Formats: sequence, structure tokens, C-alpha cells
Amino acid sequence: MAPVDLDRFWADQEIARRDPFGARIPQVPLGAILTGECVYAELGIPEDYWRYDHDEAWRLSVNRAYNTRAEPVGGRRLLPEAREPWRRQANVGGLHDVFGARRIWESGSWWLQQAAATPAELKSLLARAERTEVRAVVLPPDWEAEKRRMRAEGVPFPLYRHQRGPVTFACSVYGVENLVELLLDDPPLAARFRDVILAKMLELGRVLDEEAGFTPETAPRGFSFADDQCAMLNPELYEAFGAPVLAGVFARWAPAPGDSRYQHSDSAMAHHLPALARLGINRANFGPTVSVADIRRHLPRAVIEGALAPFTYSRNDEEGIVRELLRDFGEARAARGLVCATAGSINNGTRLTSMRLLMAAIQRHARYDGS
Repeated sequence: MAPVDLDRFWADQEIARRDPFGARIPQVPLGAILTGECVYAELGIPEDYWRYDHDEAWRLSVNRAYNTRAEPVGGRRLLPEAREPWRRQANVGGLHDVFGARRIWESGSWWLQQAAATPAELKSLLARAERTEVRAVVLPPDWEAEKRRMRAEGVPFPLYRHQRGPVTFACSVYGVENLVELLLDDPPLAARFRDVILAKMLELGRVLDEEAGFTPETAPRGFSFADDQCAMLNPELYEAFGAPVLAGVFARWAPAPGDSRYQHSDSAMAHHLPALARLGINRANFGPTVSVADIRRHLPRAVIEGALAPFTYSRNDEEGIVRELLRDFGEARAARGLVCATAGSINNGTRLTSMRLLMAAIQRHARYDGS
């Protein structure tokens, strides 16, 4: 295994993760810490993401077995071994329910099903969404009983602080080609689509805030988007359709400069960096073709999570892992603000020895204090 002083690494990690821009941080913080996605290859068991999410006893037993391997390699037991309160939250609906898009489990993940295929169908869909009272759609019939249960069990109430980005959501509901054609051929209908998305997002967030007992003044700040398919639009179309949704949501839940404005876009979307800069994005996780240098040029105060390619990590390409870390650290060293994370998800196949290699490379090659 790669040589690393584990005690020193985690002590330095604790300092570095608090503020990746910190003037006194010793090293680049590690963000590519392995997750429950990685248990299958490490333990040699079949992938079963549904069971991992829904069978608590099995999940915790798998986590314990994984942690037994993780601790000597990485110096930490990485996965939870006790019940996680958030997993006991009531099952509330989402924005897709307001738009009548079915959510199905397929190929080990959730997928939204297209809800309209023509401009006429989209107009009907938008008319229904405009009339829909969000509270009636997203709260389950036994909501009052669920509220009492969550309070009794100390379970945090579900809030709405993350959403598939407006372009990705619209592509799911209406289709990729359909959305591009709509933006080009019928800008007024596209604007209506955009405005209904924003209005219902604001309504959904308000309802869940109220049910959790928050007022607009006391509600938690920050919002994150995952908008892989924003890459499908050119800058002009994104400014017309996607950016106004982000601006409206941030104005409500992230109005101050220090509030978290996060964008994940696991795609080649560097052409939207100027728009994201104007939107005040201050935490970024973009596709592996979007360089740290380009992100920093446009987002000088954003924490950059990436840009280690997920497939470099999951293929356990030792040379590539070190090479990409050195590249990213070189581009970020002067301004700091880098978190060594994957440019996208951490996938099954990524081994604990690869995480240890990354830790060793950070400790040896990505230090700010020169030691």
C-alpha cells in the first residue's frame, strides 16, 4: 500500500476541510472519501442498490464488513454502523409529482419518465401544474401522524434544498430534443415552462419549511442544483431558461454572499461558467473536462470540488490518480479553494487502496505548508 502517516493525514484533513481557502491549512482537503456505492467490489458481493437503501439491517451489516477493511487501509471506519435518523423521514413528494412525471426504479437508480411530448401536451401539463396545490400533492395522507412520529423519534423534518437543475428537470419532463426545439421555436411557451418550474419550486420549499416550523427568516440557508444536461444548451438558451430559475431560488434561500450556492454538472459545460459566475455560484462540482484553471478564472471565490475523473478513480488507475491530483493542485495552489474530489460521482469499483494512494499523494505532493 502507498505510504501515508494516517494520524497526521486526518489531523490535517480536519483543519483543511473547514475552509479550503484558509491561509493556514496544511494540505488540500480530501473530498473523494469512499461511500456506500463502493461496498460491492470491495467485498465481492453483487450490486443491490435497492436493498442497500431499504434493508437497514443488511446495509449496516455490509457497512460493518466494509469498515473492517477500511480502517487499516484508510485509518477510518468510513460508513455508518448505526441507524441514521434522516433515513426515517416521512416520504414526501417532489417537484416531479407537481408536473405529473412518474419516478421509476430501473437499472439500479431512479429515473423520471417523460410527461409530455408535444407543445400541445406541454401546454396542458403546465395548466395542470399551475392549478396544482403543492401541499396536496407532496404531503402523504398520513402526514400529521408522520409529523408526530418524526418529532418523537428525533428525526429531522424533510426540507427542500436540492433539486435536479432546471434544464435536466425540463429534459426529463419534456425530452431533450423537444426542449431545444421549444426554446428555438416557441420562446413564449419555453418562458412559461421556466416560470412554472420556478414558481412551483418556491411553493414546494415554502410548504416544507412551514411544516418543519420555519419562517422565511429562520429557514436554513443554501441551495444546491444537479444539472448535468445544462451542457445541452448554448449560453444564450441557458441564460433564457436555466439561469432565471437559479436566480429566483437563490434570492429566496441563498440571498447573502456567504450562503451556499452549489452547482453540480457532471458534463462538459464550461461554456456556462460566465453565467454561473453572475449567479454567484460559490461551490462547484463539474465534469472532468472542465479544468480547475477555467473554473477558478470565472469563479474566483468558489470552492472547487474536483476534477478527478470518476473513471480514473473507479478503474484504480494509480498513475492517473496521482497525475490528475498534481494537475489540479498546480492550477489551484496560488488561490487555494480546491477540494480533491471526483468530477461527478464516486462509483462502485473504486477500491480502498486507491483512496489511500490519493491520501498519500496529497500528503506528499499537495501541501501548502511545504512540509
